Amino acid sequence: MRGRPDGGQKKRLIASLCAVAIFLGFLYVYYGSSSRGAADLGYGSKSLRKLGSSYLGGDDDTDGKQYESSTKFGQDEGEDIVPKTFPVCDDRHSELIPCLDRHLIYQMRLKLDLSVMEHYERHCPPPERRYNCLIPPPPGYKVPIKWPQSRDEVWKANIPHTHLAHEKSDQNWMVVQGEKIVFPGGGTHFHYGADKYIASIANMLNFSHNNLNNEGRIRTVLDVGCGVASFGAYLLSSDIIAMSLAPNDVHQNQIQFALERGIPAYLGVLGTKRLPYPSRSFELAHCSRCRIDWLQRDGILLLELDRLLRPGGYFAYSSPEAYAQDEEDLRIWREMSALVGRMCWRIAAKRNQTVIWQKPLTNDCYMEREPGTNPPVCRSDDDPDAVWGVPMEACITPYSDHDQKAKGSGLAPWPARLTSPPPRLADFGYSNEMFEKDTETWRHRVESYWNLLSPKIEDDTLRNLMDMKANLGSFAAALKSKNVWVMNVVPEDGPNTLKVIYDRGLIGTTHNWCEAFSTYPRTYDLLHAWTVFSDIEKKGCSAEDLLLEMDRILRPSGFVIIRDKQPVIDFVKKYLSALHWEAVATADSDNEGDDIVFIIQKKLWLTSESLRNSE
Repeated sequence: MRGRPDGGQKKRLIASLCAVAIFLGFLYVYYGSSSRGAADLGYGSKSLRKLGSSYLGGDDDTDGKQYESSTKFGQDEGEDIVPKTFPVCDDRHSELIPCLDRHLIYQMRLKLDLSVMEHYERHCPPPERRYNCLIPPPPGYKVPIKWPQSRDEVWKANIPHTHLAHEKSDQNWMVVQGEKIVFPGGGTHFHYGADKYIASIANMLNFSHNNLNNEGRIRTVLDVGCGVASFGAYLLSSDIIAMSLAPNDVHQNQIQFALERGIPAYLGVLGTKRLPYPSRSFELAHCSRCRIDWLQRDGILLLELDRLLRPGGYFAYSSPEAYAQDEEDLRIWREMSALVGRMCWRIAAKRNQTVIWQKPLTNDCYMEREPGTNPPVCRSDDDPDAVWGVPMEACITPYSDHDQKAKGSGLAPWPARLTSPPPRLADFGYSNEMFEKDTETWRHRVESYWNLLSPKIEDDTLRNLMDMKANLGSFAAALKSKNVWVMNVVPEDGPNTLKVIYDRGLIGTTHNWCEAFSTYPRTYDLLHAWTVFSDIEKKGCSAEDLLLEMDRILRPSGFVIIRDKQPVIDFVKKYLSALHWEAVATADSDNEGDDIVFIIQKKLWLTSESLRNSE
């Protein structure tokens, strides 16, 4: 009997083997699916190749090739796969800015000069390294607080970063109060409130009623190193709109806070490239302890501000150097005073730690300087309005013949300038009549948009808007009576009408929609895309990538208005379910051509992990 296997032992052995097999099978399914999920997040699934491969890494079958969309609107797409769902990015990418991501810089081993801030400039992933997943909201995300209440408080869950509250606790930037982050209106230089600080600047310049808008003469402002943009926030009540600018640096969430509050803001840095704004765009530039070395590289950064200021424009500089308390401050003050003197700026006012310089109205001072004086006047073949990827130069941008003759920009005060044909229209061969017709056309179109949106929105539903192809800015002009602001985007390869937009008292930037926009996820309530898809098709760029980028920058519950040809609308409709978008309305263009208006709303969705963490 000893030589025979025991029946019970045999059964136990079989049961054990089955249990081991089941356990190994479980491990395979669990870790295999996890690794496949990681591949979706890190490398992109092969079924989604046409979406531009993964942001985090290349695929082993790419051979380094560039991916292009094969989408031709209105043509048979053959074997093109329309996904039922898109993979969701890992939660750690909930704040991903593809072209301003330091992880990409490290992975691609880019050799950048940190001393001149190159690492804070745009460096976009090549097509084979793009992400192809939906950016998830953070755990506990809520629909943002509405304007104007949002100026003073936001949901902490939406931007779960409180390090600035601790780091700047003595400066009243922000304070954590329960589920909210509160903004008392303070800043590094204006602890007791931006409103009082703004009034003091107006008082220094002897503007009536201590109002910085100076009876409509100051409308557009550039705030460099803006912090959480409280300076720009408190300018709005004076009918002044500021482009609040800061890099994605150690205080990396300051622009995210600004946009969450409903304040116009943009991620950018004074580094090696021109800022994406035309010459003569701003009446006032502002720097409050913005930690910028204005003397570096022959004053190239100060000369970039000079390019952006209008004739007679101001630079308000609040810093210890203006007060000159010690030997180092005195040295910087002496050298900076000498530099701005050679640039023909004069001191308009100086009080405590604030100095305000004013730029000349004409070229006369430049011409009267001694030969060989530095900085030189820029070459005659230099286009001061070329900005997309254009290096800064340490030279003075002279005024146009019109500005020289007019001894100023010749703009009407705000709000009349919004609808007054600006002098720079002539740069594009546009007549006053064409400008007025464009303004009227978009007034009717925007009125129609609002009628279509009316079942879905209240007066305070929308705040941050973007016109993805702004042309002359008439879409934004038509919204003057609404409590919104518009980021007007002008394509980098089209007519540079952004200078007309700034002359109207509006703000905006230049961009190439084949790349990601310089903003955080979930920052705009409404995107207006007028023939943007048709335009990128001509460039051979991926329309699917553009859809994912629009989803990235759109707030949950936000809207997209697409105005384009019927084949474009049909193409977008196929992706609604995968993007968690839903159709709101469709309308024809009322005999204005063959464009179709298609309005979409983004649903609010959370990942299962986010839901667990928010419980």
